[in-house]
Amino acid sequence: MKAEYDFSKAKRGAVVPQTGKTRITIYLDDAILEEFRVRADAAGKGYQTLINDALREYLSKDSGNLEETLRKVIREEMGRAA
Repeated sequence: MKAEYDFSKAKRGAVVPQTGKTRITIYLDDAILEEFRVRADAAGKGYQTLINDALREYLSKDSGNLEETLRKVIREEMGRAA
């Protein structure tokens, strides 16, 4: 080990940057966060990974419902216009 190290050209931040991910600050209810932490421990994953997975699943389900709702509204409006 050296007696001194030169950090003049050092950069702060993660050692390995995450591609396709962005660091954010978010406020969650304590109970929600605790439940994700408990489930993450049981699954052997990180709680942030589980939150990301839950959001991805919600968005994939929601987009299908949105499309069906939009189709329904268009059909109803076209029926009224005819």
